[in-house]
Amino acid sequence: MTIMLGLEALEGVLGMRDAMDLLEQASSHEAAGKTFISPRLNTSFESGWMRVMFAADYQSGYCATKAYHMIQGVGVRYVVSLYRLRDGELLAVLDGRIITDLRTGAASGVVARKVRAPGPVSVGLIGSGHQARMQLESLASVYRVESAAVYSPTAGHRETFAREMSAKLGIPVTAVDSAEAAVRGRVAVAAATSSRSSEPVLHGAWLDRCRLLCGVGSTRPQSVELDVQCFRDAGLVVVDSPRAVEEAGDLQQAEKHGAITAEKQATLAQIVSGQVTVPREGLVTFKSVGTALQDLALAARYYELLGSRAGVPTAPDLASLKQPLSAAEISRR
Repeated sequence: MTIMLGLEALEGVLGMRDAMDLLEQASSHEAAGKTFISPRLNTSFESGWMRVMFAADYQSGYCATKAYHMIQGVGVRYVVSLYRLRDGELLAVLDGRIITDLRTGAASGVVARKVRAPGPVSVGLIGSGHQARMQLESLASVYRVESAAVYSPTAGHRETFAREMSAKLGIPVTAVDSAEAAVRGRVAVAAATSSRSSEPVLHGAWLDRCRLLCGVGSTRPQSVELDVQCFRDAGLVVVDSPRAVEEAGDLQQAEKHGAITAEKQATLAQIVSGQVTVPREGLVTFKSVGTALQDLALAARYYELLGSRAGVPTAPDLASLKQPLSAAEISRR
């Protein structure tokens, strides 16, 4: 029996701390060798592109795919399919938009839990969309945030962000007129932009007091969000996927210029499990490209919480089972 969970059904069910706990648990499974994460499939077609991701969590007993596509002039849609590993049954098909936004914010929050920043924390944000909102919410759930500043190219967007997030989190959020003004002097900084440029939107020279930098917006080889200095100045560079360098242009640029060494790079799973110790001071840079394991962790919990509720739409014959042929049937063909 497959259940169908749309956007409205998922809204408000999981909070940011819930998502952070789920990602920590999944990362601990990954560190223990109890998961599988496939390379991301990227393909382009005449009017857009499609990306497909897969992960299995042997300890939780689930596997999942996420497929998301963009149609030019329309936008992006996300769908997550959750399966039971034991028998391959398709358990749920879920709208993936909230899952994507929430797990991206939660990943930064998981890193923030390991990066101590004593005293009140100021946050700088580049970007004012859904991802930027989740970044601020995750940082505010870990640190005692006293203020935040936000920049995005459209004045109306950043002003709306500042007004709404101030009201939601109960902290002063100010809209500023440049990326440098948003991040200079800030203890925690997040870049969550939609930029597709090969020119960075954030420069390490601006990070004069930064303890934690999270770059979550650029996940394509052609795009650069953080400049090379953001990685060169870091005492530790954390990635959420061992294949992150293959996917993110800013990581590729940093590696090309020798700004990332094996000794100062770690995965999210390694810092969650304690296999790698986070420096007690100095800059930590987190580059997130997202993984299907993160999507799986949230999708499984949504399924467990909502799957038995009355009125949830079902599709009993979706992904019907085709039995393998017997030896006798094969011989008759």
